[in-house]
Formats: sequence, C-alpha cells, structure tokens
Amino acid sequence: MSDSKRITASKAELLELEKGFWTGDSAYYAANADTECLVAFPQMAQAMDNADLAKTAAKPNRWRNLQMDLKGIIEPGSDIIMLTYEARATRENGEAYAALVSTGYVHRANGWKMMFHSQTPLEAATGK
Repeated sequence: MSDSKRITASKAELLELEKGFWTGDSAYYAANADTECLVAFPQMAQAMDNADLAKTAAKPNRWRNLQMDLKGIIEPGSDIIMLTYEARATRENGEAYAALVSTGYVHRANGWKMMFHSQTPLEAATGK
C-alpha cells in the first residue's frame, strides 16, 4: 500500500524537463507542454493552448547560467506531479533573475506534459 505515495517520475527527469522550458525552443515547448497549460506570471495569467505557448519560446538563448534548487515535489494522483523550486538565471541582456517557480505535470500516453506553470519573481535577484 505504501506504493501509492511513490513518485512515478524521477526528480532528475522532472528537473531536466523544467530546464528545457528555460533553455529550449518552440519545438521543445510544443513537444512537452500539454494541449492546454495554465500559466501565471506577474504580467500575465491565462490558459494557453500548446501552439500559443510554444510561440513564447521562439527566441533562442533567452536564459543562461540557470540554477534550480528544488523546494518540494508531490504527486497528488498517479498521473499528476507538482514541483516547486527556486530558479536563478541570467537574461539574454545580462540582467539577473530569480523566482520561485511551481510547475504541474500530467502524465499522458507520450510522457509527462506541463499543464501548469507559475513564477513569482524574488526581489533581490542579484543577492547571494
């Protein structure tokens, strides 16, 4: 019975998926986002379909020096996983960025797909 709490995706696998959403292109988004995804940023909160979400990643090299510090991961159902982490990265223009990030994945026939993503920027992005 204890298997019901077992995470069916490895933390490494999920963090690799997440890294791809920071560094990947629109093809990566199209392949790894669900049919619809709920996104929440300070300047935007809405449901987006796969094609529209993929268009947001059309520009390559948006981020560099990405660091991800996993804060929590839960699996409320056998086909849903939520993770939260602190991200630190450098924007294309050299500006430091830090945020608390939460992402939800749903398991489909062709693998884990992002269905929710939220970022809350941290004030002291340049702080250590």
